[in-house]
Amino acid sequence: MKAKLIKPRFVKFIPEDVKDDVLYISIPYGTAIHKCACGCGETVVTPIRPTDWTMIWNGEKVTLDPSIGNWSLPCKSHYLIIENKIVWATRWSRMKIGASREKDKIAKARYYSKLQPLQRKRG
Repeated sequence: MKAKLIKPRFVKFIPEDVKDDVLYISIPYGTAIHKCACGCGETVVTPIRPTDWTMIWNGEKVTLDPSIGNWSLPCKSHYLIIENKIVWATRWSRMKIGASREKDKIAKARYYSKLQPLQRKRG
């Protein structure tokens, strides 16, 4: 059954038993994990990093950006988490998924290449 809401739970470590309708957020490890909102039972990992997802917590509700496209899962579900609500999005074509993955790859390469000179100076 498709989820409509998800409850944020801040934890240091992600539990072994990930519950439905709970978004586990580990700030120390920069990661959020939840069960796929479609109900398929798969665990979805959303790294919170400048090149992956950003998280907004207003003291009560959580928003993740960008959308969550489970393209590697059999369900291929696609949704957003906006203020604890699951907002269902349209399915993407293989072509659109491929283009998005390529765009992400380029953005990560640019971001991390800018950090390398800073790391060399510190070393």
